[in-house]
Amino acid sequence: MTNRVFLLILLFAFMQNGIAQTSNFPFQNPKLSIEERVDDLINRMTLEEKINQLMYGSPAIERLEVPAYNWWNECLHGVARAGRATVFPQAIGMAATFDTDLMHRVGDAISTEGRAKYNLFSARNIRGRYQGLTFWTPNVNIFRDPRWGRGQETYGEDPFLTSRIGVSFVKGLQGDHPRYLKSAAMAKHYAVHNGPEESRHVFDAEVSMKDLWETYLPAFEALVTEAKVEGVMGAYNRTNGLPCCAHPYLMQEVLRERWGFKGYYVSDCWALVDFHEGHKVVETPAEAAALALNSGTNLNCGSTYPELLKSIEQGLTTEAEVDKNLRQLLPTRFRLGLFEPKGMNPFDTIGASAIRHPDHVALSREAAAKSIILLKNKDNVLPIPKENGGVYVLGPTAAHAQALLANYYGLSEDMKTILEGIVGKVHPSTPMMYSQGALLDEPNRNPMDWFSNEAKDNDYTILCLGISQLIEGEEGESIASRSKGDRVDLKLPQNQIDFLKKMRETSKKLIVVVTGGSAIAMPEVYEIADAVLFAWYPGEQGGNAVADVLFGDVNPSGRLPMTFPKSVDDLPPFEDYALKNRTYRYMTKEPMFPFGFGLSYTNFEYSDLKIKNKKGKKNRPIQVSCVVKNTGTSVGEEVVQLYLKDVESSVELPNYALKGFKRIRLSPNSEQRVQFEIPRKMLALINEKGESVFEPGAFKIFVGGSLPSKRSLDLGATQFVKEEIFVK
Repeated sequence: MTNRVFLLILLFAFMQNGIAQTSNFPFQNPKLSIEERVDDLINRMTLEEKINQLMYGSPAIERLEVPAYNWWNECLHGVARAGRATVFPQAIGMAATFDTDLMHRVGDAISTEGRAKYNLFSARNIRGRYQGLTFWTPNVNIFRDPRWGRGQETYGEDPFLTSRIGVSFVKGLQGDHPRYLKSAAMAKHYAVHNGPEESRHVFDAEVSMKDLWETYLPAFEALVTEAKVEGVMGAYNRTNGLPCCAHPYLMQEVLRERWGFKGYYVSDCWALVDFHEGHKVVETPAEAAALALNSGTNLNCGSTYPELLKSIEQGLTTEAEVDKNLRQLLPTRFRLGLFEPKGMNPFDTIGASAIRHPDHVALSREAAAKSIILLKNKDNVLPIPKENGGVYVLGPTAAHAQALLANYYGLSEDMKTILEGIVGKVHPSTPMMYSQGALLDEPNRNPMDWFSNEAKDNDYTILCLGISQLIEGEEGESIASRSKGDRVDLKLPQNQIDFLKKMRETSKKLIVVVTGGSAIAMPEVYEIADAVLFAWYPGEQGGNAVADVLFGDVNPSGRLPMTFPKSVDDLPPFEDYALKNRTYRYMTKEPMFPFGFGLSYTNFEYSDLKIKNKKGKKNRPIQVSCVVKNTGTSVGEEVVQLYLKDVESSVELPNYALKGFKRIRLSPNSEQRVQFEIPRKMLALINEKGESVFEPGAFKIFVGGSLPSKRSLDLGATQFVKEEIFVK
């Protein structure tokens, strides 16, 4: 469809729906300020119409020429639940790229497809759920416990990495137009929300002010203050006694007053029902509606706000409070250009050709390839030569499309499973076989083994293990989960471990590719396999990306955005929200794989660490640089990571804290000086009151390709460089 034809269709639909092209009301006049337009619209609505506009499915007001609008849409890793779209790797996988430029490009591509779909839907007057421009993404909760099924939606366990990845993604989604938002992003779930899924409707997440401000809030603050995120979603749970959708401290004192948030606040879906059914803080729906409205929940995803008529009749709230919430909610629709004459908004011309554009598909493949992590490569068994004596592919995730999709996904006509990617990569003369060999999470019902002996006739056996969204995910969606989406244990299903051991007996060179959205304790895999790749849920092009890495067309460069413990026994109770002994920042037990870890097919060397302004004089940033050299034989990308450790402090502080990262590409024997700046505020600590305070003293600075720990080095990470400084 050409843009001209598309615009004609838009114009025809616009006229058919009876919405004028001229400004019949002041709120339709783009020459007025948004504040003036919002006030005009509010003043023209009846009380019932106002309350209806506070619902996620806001109905049309025909007499005012206001079209219906549904606020609920999703784009966690591509436009979701709305049909055809480019499916990018799951969020946790994109975090593993440690690539902020990539995340900005992904956000921009998703926003382009979102605009295209909105234009197509609205041209046909289709205005339902998952068809708008207000995307309830990203999830910047901290992945504090790998048992949480929704942790795959996050950017991992580190507040700095989550902040940087999240800010880039939001900026990509919302665009940089001086007048209009390309789409509207959202920071969720505010705050301290990360499982268990089964008790999220009744649970009180009790946290210290130190943990709250040191770990749980920094990403939300960054998205609000730096990225100007348009929306914030309140979580289901309570935090320190109060529901997150009726929390004066979090919603007003912190979000609006301290951070200056100017967007809209929405309840997680049907969270207001939990006020009276789960948390028991009120007794009736009318009381729940009034409590949420009076606290500043501008939009109700659910069915509670129609009770506001009763709330007002009972004196629990007022029409003035309704107006106040509408003044915070409605500007988003104007910033999206939804009340402008068609053609005034530059995004109106984006059409169907943008959906799954070849550039977007290529970007999905790039993101997937950069997310893949090489955990082991004994005797450099990888990469595999494309011409070899035979490749045998097995395992429950080899041809499992669900292991590509994760949750909150769109649909593609070109899903590339790992099996398909490998088939498309090997030389036509290479012998190749496939057998699933094992079920996902239960023993084979037929005990006959017609598959394992075939490995003897092939040079390489590629075993595809792991889990999928069938096992981990949001409450209710993971249909194979026995614990409502969360994981009771971190191990692979026992039947997969047994399968692995059986295949080791007959395989010449055994390569394991693991899919998953969270940390998997896999000591048997590491011990038995010759090479191990962790592929996350890599999106529609995931199979091609895995093959790119297996056969050396891409040098693996992903890094773990979370710690992989050795066992669930190394974790505190799931229901404990204290950070003690959680994440690389506070864990005392040695992990299976450390945060920031990932190997390469080439070798890098760090040297010549230089630090300027070591004493932090004149409030200037400390400047850190070092030389990184590719000492191997192939082109590779390195994720250079900077960590700080406060040596002297009045309170307990993290073991290490990531404070910078840069992705660089180096040819063999080439080198680059990589520079970082550490502003004084990065040296501040969070005290027990949750206050940011600078204390003079010694600090250790580490720069390397992984967490600067002994475990990283034992696993093959490059030796880091370090220096201790004293800052006055």
